[in-house]
Amino acid sequence: MDGGRAAAVGGDPSPIAAPTNPSALSSRPVDVSSFTHTPCYCLSIYVATSLQLQGEENVYMLCKELIRTGVADPAGTDLYVVFISNEEKKVPLWHQKAGHSDNGFICWDYHVICIQSRRSKGEVLDFVWDLDSDLPFPSPFIQYVSDAIQPLSFSNSRYARLFRVIHAPVFLRSFASDRSHMKDPEGNWIQLPPKYEPVVAEDGTTNNLNEYIMMSVEDVADVESMANDVYYNKHGVVLNETILPKFFAQLPGPDT
Repeated sequence: MDGGRAAAVGGDPSPIAAPTNPSALSSRPVDVSSFTHTPCYCLSIYVATSLQLQGEENVYMLCKELIRTGVADPAGTDLYVVFISNEEKKVPLWHQKAGHSDNGFICWDYHVICIQSRRSKGEVLDFVWDLDSDLPFPSPFIQYVSDAIQPLSFSNSRYARLFRVIHAPVFLRSFASDRSHMKDPEGNWIQLPPKYEPVVAEDGTTNNLNEYIMMSVEDVADVESMANDVYYNKHGVVLNETILPKFFAQLPGPDT
């Protein structure tokens, strides 16, 4: 799924400097190596040699680190975890470090990113944190949509992307993974797991990854209702490529 060509080692993330104001994010890119990023099992469909990465846990740890360092709101209310996939499990994206072409094109089965959506004196400040992109870290939302997603390229086709958006406070309470997708049929690790313990949900659930990956066009509702439901639904809401650019503008967002 998501990740770069260079191997990354799991462990405690290093501290990063928190910007003094939200707009500073656009002018002070953060070093992606400051965050926990562990290779593991997630099939890349388009790459000749499959790259296996564990983006869901990487983004889980990213959200925690953004909160811990003060880059995000103390409760993480300005963060949203986004699973990108579709019914075909074929997700074209650009500017990915694992891509073999100059434009970083690759086709994942799914990909996970974090979107930070803030409001400051009426100004909308939306940024994308993608640990596996060669775009600025973080990237302005509009730039990421234009350069990495390129929504017009695969509209109305089997490759059209869907986006499951989960409010980070809900995701951090509800997500769980036992890393079984990182093992082969004989039970051997395909890639070494992170050094930290598997993520367990607050209710004791040990694995619900597929519940976040699976999505269908039938899951997409109207943008107004989803802008409210995203704060309450355990599995968030599912957007299509048309709604995505409009969705975050509809959110009230924590004012700063």
